[in-house]
Amino acid sequence: MLNDPRTLFPKVDPPKQSQPEPGLDIKLSPQADIGLSSYQGSGRLKGRKALITGGDSGIGAAVAIAYAREGADVAIAYLPEEQADADRVLQAIEETGQKAFSFPGDLRDPEYCRSLVQETVNALGGLDILVNNASRQVWAPGLTEITDENFDQTLQVNLYGSFRVTKAAIPHLKPGSSIIFTSSIQAYQPSETLLDYAMTKAALNNLSKGLASSLIGDGIRVNSVAPGPFWTPLQPSHGQPQEKIEGFGQHAPIGRAGHPVELAGAYVFLASDEASYVVGETLGVTGGTPTP
Repeated sequence: MLNDPRTLFPKVDPPKQSQPEPGLDIKLSPQADIGLSSYQGSGRLKGRKALITGGDSGIGAAVAIAYAREGADVAIAYLPEEQADADRVLQAIEETGQKAFSFPGDLRDPEYCRSLVQETVNALGGLDILVNNASRQVWAPGLTEITDENFDQTLQVNLYGSFRVTKAAIPHLKPGSSIIFTSSIQAYQPSETLLDYAMTKAALNNLSKGLASSLIGDGIRVNSVAPGPFWTPLQPSHGQPQEKIEGFGQHAPIGRAGHPVELAGAYVFLASDEASYVVGETLGVTGGTPTP
């Protein structure tokens, strides 16, 4: 049976809404589909051990649930104030019979980044997959309205955090392991209200390609996923101006915003042996918006 991609998942048509940063999935209106009832696994990651930053909500939550249903043990990192979202994801992981581990903290803290990896290795008995997904996105009308403090915080989470976690993880990774970065359509088509965020996503895209060349000689694959407009807590928690919340994502050629579960398959593919010859790639999941 064929499914029309335009209508396979509900059209997101949110009212204006605001949450304090970083926002919670459970408070989104309408609720985003993170795969709790829609993602069906088939053992493609059986026996793997994964760490996902920002694994409590949105894209990271969908990936965590998918990985567990594909047979992986999963550790998630998130901010302490996101515990309510994390509890839901941890329960979903445990219901698959896989091991779940949580280690809340702030990626702006260098020691936390290092401890996160070591605690994950201790809890899961190793590490095979690292998904650098956690991101900070706060809109501003233009460059002159981005404060030094906000600029620094965005770089600390998106770039410094990914750099430090990856650096700490590499010594634990063996041939066959995979590192995946979450880039964005913003890396190619930056919005005027998201200049600092878009810059970090372009940088992560570049880092993933350089690191891929560096690590493939050790049998470790590195790739990126570049999402388009996906309905996540980033959007109403100051990630978009209020006028862009209504009708969010409906400008995409597919006619709607994506649900996080629609990204899960991309991350599963890149982590699996099916992607054994995929190295240094950026997989666009944009609802039809072209990427280079």
